[in-house]
Amino acid sequence: MTNIPPPAEELRILDHELRQLDARRAQLLARRSWLLGVLRSAEAPAPAWGPARASAQTPAIWAAPAPHPRRPEATAPGVQNVLLVLGGVLLTVAAIAFTLVSWGHLGIAGRAAVLGAVTFAALAAPVPLLKRGLRSTAESVAGLGLVLTVLDAYALHEVALPEVDGTGYAAAATALLAVLWAAYGRSLGALRLPLPAAMATAQLPLLLWMVAVDAGHHTITAALLVTAAFDTVVALSVPLRSVRVVATVGAYGTGVWGLLAAGWLSWEATGPSAATRAAALLALAAAIALGAAWRAPAAQVASGLALTGGLITVAAAGGVLRSVLPDAWTVPGYLLCGIALLAVRGTWLPESVRRGLRWSSAGVQALAVAWALPLVTVVLVGPAGWAERVWSGAPSDARDAVTVSTPWPSNTETAPLVLAAVAAVLVLTFRGGPHRSVALSGALGLAWAAVLVLPATLQLPYLAVLLTLGVTTVATLTAAAYSRHARVSDDGPARRTEPPARPRPSPITLTALGLALLTSLHLAGLSLAAEAATLAVLGSLTALFAAVAAWQKHEIRAVSAAASLAYATALACATGASLDWRPHHIALLVLLVPASAALLAARLKDSTSTLSVEITGAVAALVAIDLAVMEPPVLALVLALCGVIAAGTAVRPDRRQVCYAAAALFVLATWVRLASWEVGSPEAYTLPVTVPALVVGFVRRRRDPGTSSWTAYGPGLSVTLLPSLLAAWGDLDWPRPLLLGSAALLVTLVGARQRLQALLVLGGGTLALVALHELAPYIAQAMGAVPRWVPPALAGLLLLALGATYEQRLRDARRVRDVLGRMH
Repeated sequence: MTNIPPPAEELRILDHELRQLDARRAQLLARRSWLLGVLRSAEAPAPAWGPARASAQTPAIWAAPAPHPRRPEATAPGVQNVLLVLGGVLLTVAAIAFTLVSWGHLGIAGRAAVLGAVTFAALAAPVPLLKRGLRSTAESVAGLGLVLTVLDAYALHEVALPEVDGTGYAAAATALLAVLWAAYGRSLGALRLPLPAAMATAQLPLLLWMVAVDAGHHTITAALLVTAAFDTVVALSVPLRSVRVVATVGAYGTGVWGLLAAGWLSWEATGPSAATRAAALLALAAAIALGAAWRAPAAQVASGLALTGGLITVAAAGGVLRSVLPDAWTVPGYLLCGIALLAVRGTWLPESVRRGLRWSSAGVQALAVAWALPLVTVVLVGPAGWAERVWSGAPSDARDAVTVSTPWPSNTETAPLVLAAVAAVLVLTFRGGPHRSVALSGALGLAWAAVLVLPATLQLPYLAVLLTLGVTTVATLTAAAYSRHARVSDDGPARRTEPPARPRPSPITLTALGLALLTSLHLAGLSLAAEAATLAVLGSLTALFAAVAAWQKHEIRAVSAAASLAYATALACATGASLDWRPHHIALLVLLVPASAALLAARLKDSTSTLSVEITGAVAALVAIDLAVMEPPVLALVLALCGVIAAGTAVRPDRRQVCYAAAALFVLATWVRLASWEVGSPEAYTLPVTVPALVVGFVRRRRDPGTSSWTAYGPGLSVTLLPSLLAAWGDLDWPRPLLLGSAALLVTLVGARQRLQALLVLGGGTLALVALHELAPYIAQAMGAVPRWVPPALAGLLLLALGATYEQRLRDARRVRDVLGRMH
């Protein structure tokens, strides 16, 4: 039979064969080339005499292909550049050493002659080198000449102008060198080094001049920004790439330092005058960024520069406003400047610049909202502190109500205004388009946050904040109920014949519903301060969400119904506490909620609403059980009532599985009641489970005769027989073993008559163990009369019997193996 390898192994074999074929082909091609060369040499005219003729007549021999030549590890241009750079560096080091060390051994004329001659020679040498095409050598010599001009300037200061200030001289020297190098580079256009070197040197003169004249911080910052502006102009206008790179690096470097310095000056300004001067510097930086964005060739770079320019503009204008406004109005001032950027519209600006300004405005608004979020968190989480001070007394105002356990942030009185302003901007900006629903959802959330923190900010009375939150809850629920729903559908021709898709909640609906729930929770937390407020708020919220659940038909019904039942549970607990009831008595009142939930779920047609109602009812039942857990008699009653509710739910065809929960609750109720009566007999706990289980198994066997006896009767019999057997083994009296043995005998007889395996095994095993338990004393007495050698002898006989049986089984296994081996 052909053994076909797996695909991976076959692929490996094929790859190996192909590699061998490629190697063989290469050998044949090499031999073919050699043979062609031999034939061409044979066709050429043979020499008349000499060793050449003898070699032509020599028969060809099989020669191995010539080895490939070894490739050089370095290219010729690379070697050339290394040599030239190394030579230029060595000459530069020698020139520096001569200037610093050997300068004093020559006179003034000698010094001037040497430096002048060397510098002139170094700067003039590139001209003939370029004519001969030695461009790299010319670049190296020109670099040496540029370094020599720096040394000339240093020597001139040390010898001729020692009394001149070093910083001022350096400023003038760098400016002169930048001009000379630029002119030298323009005159010799083939050289690439002088112009970038001149551009790099041009970064220093203005800054050094400001340091030389001992200028202030504002003047030095202005020098940095002017240098950045010059670099920006060069980077956007000069076509030479090397110069553009140096100018771009200089623009970003000096611009960032100047921007940071201007921002620090604006933040440290203590009056309008200082703030205005810092704002002028920031305005210059913004003008540089926006001008670069306007002329930038790449759209992404332009958008980033416009974003930076917009943020700098906001910092400039906001810094002036901050110097004249109170501390609480600092963020609103910056926010106003950020919103003003949205007014920059029109086609005279490129789209990338307008997009960057919009991003900068969005960034400022996001930072303003982030500044207000701590206050929103304090107001929203603060009422949780009333859980430890329930009904301790109403606070004096809204701020005291939300700062029970958290302090009030300082200078946040304008946070509601900031949130409302950003919400208004979202509504006015996104009047249409694909992002309108998301923007409106964000605006709704910001407006809700503004309303949430407004009472505490204004320190309104306690009753006023409750009414405000109640109205907010109603408004958000109404917005969730009346908002439009989105439909999920395909517009293709293959989908036109299908029924329309079910509407789904829009982002506005989900946002409004979530805000309504948060507001209601916040309101319920605040109401814990006073008893009357708690009862009124919980009752109102229960009725409100119940009305919305009865009114609406879509997904909002599920959430509203669950919220109504949850608040009804809290209302039941609060009502019982108001009446000074004990917790186990309140548990009976709470059971009205799961009962109502079961009745309501039976009438709902929506599966989502039904499931949410049932889950909430189950949670309410757990609350009732937890309240009654310290009083066993009442706990048994609560468990039994929960079992009744579960059994009523199991009557519905789609909730048949709840019957198991109902049975478990009934059993638990029985056990708790027996435990409260201090009943210690296990049969009292197991028989209430065994009897219903056997009845259910009998009914199932009648409906389905194929059901196993272990499935029908095994669980029910095991629940009673096993615990009773364990109790009988530790019982010294005779009634329990007698009753258990009688019951086991009856089960065995029934199993023998009906031929049921489960009954025979469980009943017979129990009967045998009970009999062994009764005979145990006599067996122990008999074992005392048996000699001690009898148990080892019996054990040995048992082991011999087992060994013989094991050997017979091994012999049978070998016979089967031999038979299978002879089969084909």
